[in-house]
Amino acid sequence: MEFVDRLLTCADCGGEFIFTAGEQLFFFDKQFKNDPKRCKPCKSKRAGASMRAAGGPAAAGISRTETRTTCSECGIETTVPFKPTQGRPVLCRGCFSTKQAPGQSPSVTASPTPSSNGGDGPMMSAPVADHAMMSVSAPLTHM
Repeated sequence: MEFVDRLLTCADCGGEFIFTAGEQLFFFDKQFKNDPKRCKPCKSKRAGASMRAAGGPAAAGISRTETRTTCSECGIETTVPFKPTQGRPVLCRGCFSTKQAPGQSPSVTASPTPSSNGGDGPMMSAPVADHAMMSVSAPLTHM
């Protein structure tokens, strides 16, 4: 099949743009059924707008706005990457990390509930990330 450059009209700006033979071949290879509706500048504007809406400012390559506020725990002035909501506590980096520390233990922990080990005491468990690095040298058997 031979492709020839075609002149199309942009659905956003109304300007004309060329749908090249190479682009048509690409569309054909990818099995796209519809011709493009927008010129490249309008398409990139639209893609930029959707990135800002979907992924936030960091995903679109725009710096976030920082809000100055006072930490609810220690009272020091700090900045946060969001607009605080009234009635909700705002923590500085130090207070936030100390609040998170008890639940973020990367070591092996014992669970008091018996499980697949036959019920003979606590079952030892490790974080999932450690399991991903383990290798099995013998085939697993089911009982």
